[in-house]
Amino acid sequence: MDKHPVHPAAIVVFCVLFAFVTGVGFAAVRWRKADLGHLNEWGLAGRNFGNWLTWFLIGGDIYTAYTFIAVPAAMFATGSAGFFAFAYTTLVFPVLFVFGPRLWAVSKRHGYITVADFTRGRFGSGTLALAIAITGILATMPYIGLQLVGLKTVIAAMGISGDWPIIIAFVILAAYTYQSGLRAPALTAIVKDIAIYVTVIVAVIYIPIKLGGFGHIFDAAGKALPKRTPPAGLVPGKPAAYETYATLALGSAFALFLYPHAVTGALSARSANVIRRNATLLAFYSLALGIIAILGYMTIAAGLKPANSNFAVPDLFIKYFPSWFEGFAFAAIGVGALVPAAIMAIAAANLFTRNIYKEYIRPNAHPREEASVAKIVSILVKAGALVFALFVSTKSAIDLQLLGGVWIIQTLPAVFLGLYTRWFHRWALLAGWAVGMASGTLMAASQNFKSAYPLSIGSFKVTMYSAFLAILANLIVTIVLTPIFRRLDVREPADETSPEDYLDFSESPGEQPHVIPA
Repeated sequence: MDKHPVHPAAIVVFCVLFAFVTGVGFAAVRWRKADLGHLNEWGLAGRNFGNWLTWFLIGGDIYTAYTFIAVPAAMFATGSAGFFAFAYTTLVFPVLFVFGPRLWAVSKRHGYITVADFTRGRFGSGTLALAIAITGILATMPYIGLQLVGLKTVIAAMGISGDWPIIIAFVILAAYTYQSGLRAPALTAIVKDIAIYVTVIVAVIYIPIKLGGFGHIFDAAGKALPKRTPPAGLVPGKPAAYETYATLALGSAFALFLYPHAVTGALSARSANVIRRNATLLAFYSLALGIIAILGYMTIAAGLKPANSNFAVPDLFIKYFPSWFEGFAFAAIGVGALVPAAIMAIAAANLFTRNIYKEYIRPNAHPREEASVAKIVSILVKAGALVFALFVSTKSAIDLQLLGGVWIIQTLPAVFLGLYTRWFHRWALLAGWAVGMASGTLMAASQNFKSAYPLSIGSFKVTMYSAFLAILANLIVTIVLTPIFRRLDVREPADETSPEDYLDFSESPGEQPHVIPA
């Protein structure tokens, strides 16, 4: 970490806002009081969030502290390549609009808490559900760790050294998540998002004025980026980069809403229509992300040269913001770490409890026992993330998070496609999942965990996102093996769901729901 001088005023403002958010998190247990001894209430808040709460929750879930740090850092270091985040978040919401209501409808009907619950019922395979659950937990762990890395970065930027602030933040996060469940990050997400929007609006108006306007900002970035090693630019310089950029954006868009925390946010909605409305309104977050990305170019125009690109935004704020507002901005980023980290821990705990503990350890577990186990596991998950933040290098944490994207997209055939068809055989889905996991991991490792993989088949050469290539391999194996396994498996388990379970229920009692064929 870079060494920064102590900023007393910023630290005071940071601590005050952080303390306020902590109070909100603990107070959430009294909001919309319910029996949090049941997993449906603790882990999904009773599926009762309306339009605004779902908007804040899903937005706070997706746009994390590390997004605020990493996207401008990527723009600062690599230019246009870092802007893929804006492209893929633009694609994400049509994916949510199409798939989210179907998953919500069938989950509501059967009481599914996780996507592994859905695949267990849809394909009649506990083993497939176990694979989905393990994949979700593995992909989520480093993601939580990166939130604490983002928090650690802004704390270091204020001149506070040592690991003790992260440990304190972990204890606070663990305590109010244990007590209040999903209600805590839902309420704190409101504070987080308001603070983020205020910071972004001020930054996009105030800093360009200081730098002489956006024309100067882009001109300075256009001159500096080609001098990077390797050379970068404002737009992809080689045609080969186009396919990498496109597959990275498309693959990331489909992967994002397969992450357990994103699914948890969607399933907590009151209705399918709430999900649709949010899929249209959440684009405002993408607009904010585009502005956040340009902060990387502002850092270049400001002449700042941080030794670690993660400090691009903190150093920019330190240079141009008064100390008190610097503390406000850093607190916004810090709270932006706690909100998604809490949801991620809850989602991972839900997966373990429903699809490992109840399936294989205590099949007859009482609902209160389920909730108790989930609360304990959520603490253990956050403890694992704390180990990532404290003892694993930032590069290694980023590498593992990139692997998380490769892994989680391998659940696409069973989850997303499973919402529309049961043609795939459960053994074929497992075989495809195994091939995708293995090939994706090997491709990423062979490129030192860079996102792109150069594929060569004879004279055919293409460079694509390794997760995209891995899911293609997964789908090919699944499609080829399904007819074979269908011939061998004469006693295929029954589908727990029916076409009526995919009814799209309207919030209005006067409207008739329409059937979405299963």
